[in-house]
Amino acid sequence: MDLGLRTYLVVTAAYWAFTLTDGAIHMLVVLHFYNLGFSPLEIAFLFLFYEVFGIITNGLGGWIASHVGLNRTMVAGGMLQVVALGALTVDPSWLSVAYVMSAMALSGIAKDLNKMSAKSSVKLVVPKGENADTRLFKWVAVLTGSKNTLKGAGFFLGGLLLYLVGFRWALGGMAAVLFLVYLWTWWLLPGDLGVAKAKAKISQIFAKTREINILSAARFFLFGARDVWFVVGLPVFLRAVAGWNQVEVGTFLALWVIGYGFVQAGAPALLRRGHGGRGPQGTSARNWALLLSLFPAAIALALMQGYDPSLSLIIGLAAFGAVFAINSAVHSYLILAYSDFDKVAMNVGFYYMANAAGRLVGTVLSGWAYQTQGLTGCLWWSTGFVIAAALLSFKLPEVKAELPPGLAMPKGGD
Repeated sequence: MDLGLRTYLVVTAAYWAFTLTDGAIHMLVVLHFYNLGFSPLEIAFLFLFYEVFGIITNGLGGWIASHVGLNRTMVAGGMLQVVALGALTVDPSWLSVAYVMSAMALSGIAKDLNKMSAKSSVKLVVPKGENADTRLFKWVAVLTGSKNTLKGAGFFLGGLLLYLVGFRWALGGMAAVLFLVYLWTWWLLPGDLGVAKAKAKISQIFAKTREINILSAARFFLFGARDVWFVVGLPVFLRAVAGWNQVEVGTFLALWVIGYGFVQAGAPALLRRGHGGRGPQGTSARNWALLLSLFPAAIALALMQGYDPSLSLIIGLAAFGAVFAINSAVHSYLILAYSDFDKVAMNVGFYYMANAAGRLVGTVLSGWAYQTQGLTGCLWWSTGFVIAAALLSFKLPEVKAELPPGLAMPKGGD
């Protein structure tokens, strides 16, 4: 098997295993602490350090990876998740808000080290040459889409395990399995993957090109738009207002994310005709964001008009999820397409720092907006964030096509 393909498969398998635990720990924490009587805002604050340390990790992670290699940052992320899962299996009397926030901080560091490493690796292992841009789009879409499908499965797994074996046994079992997976990953990944030839200075973390800065700002608002209703508002609404039990809530959110992942993985086939065989362009991010803004507004209006809330959410969120998935796939391709090979880890780290910042703002707003304005308020905040992402995307340039090996632009002339 080709070394690049083998590396891609190892990275993808490890990322899948990690993502299952990431989805499960979110559902376990939300539902377990809701059952203990925590308010929506208190539940949101349990994830505060998860997002704050995600921002820091993405900023520094790319710089660290450029020095030590993506294999080491990926394995470190997996092992930190093992520690985070284990930390939550302590006696229930230890599980104060501060303690859980600290454990989730470790999980946030783990998740963003893992994601930055996995997605940066794709740029480095895709075979160069003709049609490299379309191949890159396919590989990153499959990695990202399958990751989101597995995160949805993780939501279901979390709700199911909480029902079947309880909070502590669920977390302990996942920690043991993930430890074995990352031993295997450490053994198989190339040792020099992602080590930059020219070592970047730490000051270069924020020194990005115009297109990287614009795309990162758009990413901030795109993911803030999702998490402002998804993290706290939606599961609490389904549990407290719609009357669903914890398995039903976990199953619905799982199916939503799984469907979202399938659409994201299939995005290259969906978009191929519109780009003449090339990958998406900056205009793609703008157009899909404008379309996306219609859906949270439509759901909010349906709830305000008194339509059946469960039906409105199931239909509206299915449409939102499909269009959001394509937006996310376009962004995931553009960050790699805009990046030079030697700077890909730094650029991806910066981009996911903006992503984590958007999730942080969305998470805190989700708890506050739901507690003060209900789910309708969360959805109007989401609409505003998507419109901001669309406006920023107007300034994104086209992607420069990469040349096959052995070819060079002629000197002089146009």
